[in-house]
Amino acid sequence: MSDSQKAGRLSDVDLIVEAALEAGRIALGFFRQSPEVWWKNGGLSPVSAADFAANESLAAILRSARPGYGWLSEETDDDADRLSHQTVFVVDPIDGTRGFLAGSDLWCVSVAVVTDGRPVAGVLYAPSLDELFVATAGGEASKNGKPIHVSQRLGDDPHRLATGEDMLTGFDPDFRKTVERVKHIPSLAYRLAMVADGRLEATLVKRNSHDWDLAAADLILERAGGALVDLSGNALRYNRAEVSHDELCGAPASQLPEFLRQLSHRRDS
Repeated sequence: MSDSQKAGRLSDVDLIVEAALEAGRIALGFFRQSPEVWWKNGGLSPVSAADFAANESLAAILRSARPGYGWLSEETDDDADRLSHQTVFVVDPIDGTRGFLAGSDLWCVSVAVVTDGRPVAGVLYAPSLDELFVATAGGEASKNGKPIHVSQRLGDDPHRLATGEDMLTGFDPDFRKTVERVKHIPSLAYRLAMVADGRLEATLVKRNSHDWDLAAADLILERAGGALVDLSGNALRYNRAEVSHDELCGAPASQLPEFLRQLSHRRDS
């Protein structure tokens, strides 16, 4: 039996785990080795030889195993054909490329299976940290095989937030005093995973994040007891014609109303 036939027999979640692990192994071979770098989006965003190599590996494994699925990746030219597919792979071969190129450990491979606009299986693999986050719709979220849960803030504990200072503008002053901002985390997907496993209470996301940054982490956060929503409290939809998103909030479900209330103050200020 060929490798593609073996992959075709795997469940979707086992398939994307296998693909993410292999892509992570490939990317790790470039890490701190000064890979070649190009610039895209008008010179605003770096992309490296590691991104392309990991993307090629993901495409080879996933698309051969599920030829009937659509494909959306940060490092593949977008094809509107994906919109005709009920189920698509949504992939970021290296989320946090700037951090990767700077030698930070905080980057990951992000792979999701999205059906009817919502993720049904998601994997984040941080090779440099040896951390594997996995979730399926209806199942639990795990980190290295152990269940994870969002933070349960107690009493006067500070709100540990990952966000830009500008996103706190307009918060109620008393609430602002309870916020402890954490150091910048270059990977948005990994930041959401930190909310899922309770190291952060929440993250506020600036506009112009993309499906590939979010889809896998969205499901992992949801299955850990949290949610990623827009500032009106709506869950995100993926595999639309437009793959970018407005401002977002990811937090434990129990804390979301307060964060959204504070963010509404900000918008009204």
